[in-house]
Amino acid sequence: MNYQQTLDYLYDKLPMFSRDGGQAIKPGFANIIALCELLDNPHKNKKFIHVAGTNGKGSVSHMLASILQSAGYKTGLYTSPHLKDFRERIKIGGQMIPEKDVVAFVERIMPEIEKIQPSFFEITVAMAFHYFANNNIDVAVIETGMGGRLDSTNIINPLLSVITNIGFDHMQFLGDTLEKIAFEKAGIIKPKVPVVLGEHVPETASVFKEVAMKKDAPFYFANEYYQMTEWEYENNELVIQVAEAHKVDHHKYYLDLSGQYQTKNLLTVLESCRHLKAAGFDIPDAAIAQGLRHVKKQTGLHGRWDTIQQNPKVIVDVAHNESGVREVLNQLEITTYHRLHLILGMVKDKDVKAVLQLLPPHAICYFTNADIPRALPAGELQALAAKYNLQGNVFINVNEALAEAKAHAHTDDLIIIFGSVFLVGEIS
Repeated sequence: MNYQQTLDYLYDKLPMFSRDGGQAIKPGFANIIALCELLDNPHKNKKFIHVAGTNGKGSVSHMLASILQSAGYKTGLYTSPHLKDFRERIKIGGQMIPEKDVVAFVERIMPEIEKIQPSFFEITVAMAFHYFANNNIDVAVIETGMGGRLDSTNIINPLLSVITNIGFDHMQFLGDTLEKIAFEKAGIIKPKVPVVLGEHVPETASVFKEVAMKKDAPFYFANEYYQMTEWEYENNELVIQVAEAHKVDHHKYYLDLSGQYQTKNLLTVLESCRHLKAAGFDIPDAAIAQGLRHVKKQTGLHGRWDTIQQNPKVIVDVAHNESGVREVLNQLEITTYHRLHLILGMVKDKDVKAVLQLLPPHAICYFTNADIPRALPAGELQALAAKYNLQGNVFINVNEALAEAKAHAHTDDLIIIFGSVFLVGEIS
């Protein structure tokens, strides 16, 4: 098979959560263990950083990878889902896995695919481990898919676990309370392995503490050692001053990820770097500064309050749940614009009503959907939105919606596209 035929095989043969929803989930570790045994267990005896969380885990994973690359380490990065190219999921040094390696991997394990019928996600996890091992990486940052406790990535034994935050998402699988969701995310905590905890509230902090103490895992809340003192924008960069415990001088960091919510992720990243240094990694302050300032360039992260056009300004953000959309709205409060245009598309299994009730009724809405079976039809989204005084027309795809918004926007208007990773991925 060539590369396109290989992708077609994976998409057609394997159940995908992004396309098929819950029926694509394969609970337990039997499949991923069987795949890794076939590949001589490429996940063993490797250095990993494991990252979970409701929101922010992608940003934190990319920031850590960028810093480690800046420090001179050959760094693997596994994230999901992808926006444009399947190969975005698996990178070394910011470079996507070559097409030939994807083809060779699938051809090698095709008999096993037919036998055990793994999910699309399980195949990508095994592919990442195999690729990282074959290329003798120094360290890899591994982002969980959903949850943590039963996630296929959770067969690794990391040198550091990171949990960014807890919010309401995937409740049908992870639970309907913050405590239940926190318990699933806390499943990545391993015996005696340090865990860095980002944003937290009392009910989630208590869950993290209990799980960590049972596993004798040292746990650290990011905001206990680092605190943000102020932030501002300079030349489209987010500039954040951070105070460090027991030190007088403040550090100033420049981020090319410009969303205000990155101020929270930064503290989690800095605390993670502190523990990586304790584990023997040589990460100079200059590498941290460089890595944070060039995340997009060094790891290819996009879709986080990402400006893709000026006059009118068009911003895309992959926010797709209540807590993520709240952060987008917080950003709006400090953004100057004349009129607001919202291009929105979501998937059926999200708490759509919780998102819609947050949106400002004065916005001009454009309802659409991604081209996947999981997508909530734009007409249904429009009908739901009307109950919250949100008005707008329906468009067959995101690009038609964007063209219409730009045709009616003034140069000082603001257009935001959000609601689904898959919607953002279809922007041409």
